[in-house]
Amino acid sequence: MAKTIQVRVDDNLKDSADALFASLGLDTSTAIRIFLVASMESGGIPFAVAHSTDRDAAVFDAIERRKSGIPFLTAEQSLENMRAAIKAGAAHGT
Repeated sequence: MAKTIQVRVDDNLKDSADALFASLGLDTSTAIRIFLVASMESGGIPFAVAHSTDRDAAVFDAIERRKSGIPFLTAEQSLENMRAAIKAGAAHGT
């Protein structure tokens, strides 16, 4: 016998999730069943649930870089580096 789960979510979230799952060839009910099965197999939430401390670490790293005089890249330099990495990856078939 199957049971029904009802969840209230924001309209935008539901529409976005429906579109995402449809792009993967799934409906939202199937995606939720996949989540439930994965939860049972992993014995918990099947992905990390934690407060983000990476942001704090990045801020402290930036402060230390500034204190030590290490220069930061400009936005344009960062974009140039990303474009070069993408181009290099494409040249190697990755």
